[in-house]
Amino acid sequence: MTTATCRALVTGACGQIGSELTPVLRERYGREHVIATDIRSPESACLKSQDPFEQLDVCDRDAMDAIVERYNIDTIYHMAAILSATGEEKPALAWNVNMRGLVNVLEIARERQLVRVFCPSSIAVFGPETPRDRAPQTTILQPTTMYGVTKVTGELLGEYYVQRFGVDVRGVRYPGIVSSETLPGGGTTDYAVDIFYQALRASRYTCFVRPDTVLPMMYMPDCIKATLDLMDADFDALRGHCNFNIAGMSFSAQELASEIKKHLPEFDCEYKPDFRQAIADSWPKTIDDAPAREQWGWHPQFDLASMTVDMLNKLAPRLRAHT
Repeated sequence: MTTATCRALVTGACGQIGSELTPVLRERYGREHVIATDIRSPESACLKSQDPFEQLDVCDRDAMDAIVERYNIDTIYHMAAILSATGEEKPALAWNVNMRGLVNVLEIARERQLVRVFCPSSIAVFGPETPRDRAPQTTILQPTTMYGVTKVTGELLGEYYVQRFGVDVRGVRYPGIVSSETLPGGGTTDYAVDIFYQALRASRYTCFVRPDTVLPMMYMPDCIKATLDLMDADFDALRGHCNFNIAGMSFSAQELASEIKKHLPEFDCEYKPDFRQAIADSWPKTIDDAPAREQWGWHPQFDLASMTVDMLNKLAPRLRAHT
């Protein structure tokens, strides 16, 4: 895919990942060639107002199709979704948004013969029966959340469109994503972002999972890198398409708090697990991403120590400016 030919649409462009993926795509392909969309109004959009933006409910297929036609879109990054914690509070909404939105994207891609579609999955596809250590890419998938159910279904549906209709659909299983630009919205791993803000603002944080809770995580620059690396990969080199495990790092909530305390000695973290603890306990501690490494050269660049330094360096000046 060359910069001259790619005209991309990003759904959920104001979300945690979309808000950082969209500017990178615009730098790569030109801002006029990347159309940001979100259910939020343009007035509340977190992206630059002068860049192309369309308000879009991904459940509205006609509206999505009209945008694809208007801007001559050939590539879709489908980032819109209801996440795990919110999905447990509103399971019907999670099913409707996650599945209807995906079907709309895939059907438009099939009918208009788009070049490529990115539909991310998640470690939420795993469940209690999945191996807890180095969970393989091909394993038992019996999730305990509606978000996980929609992601398993999405992986199967994406692969079906590859095999049945020849649509080039690709996806990775994102672990928990730590980011400095936009707060996450409704995920079980949100604590790994919130903790940095509260450490800098109040020198204390109340964590909603146990201190020994270990989960797969990834820093946002690696998340964006994985997304683009997979989209750039040779299709013929891929033996799978929509379910690639990608690993960045795994750490416990206490290990993260201790790493922050190295830089902010006054910081204190207490632990009061809530309903999200059961979701976290259903996921593996570590995952095996050998297929991604072998088939398209995936390799992360950040570990816990380097991520913590970068997060604090980015957030500290910004938070000071707002005090």
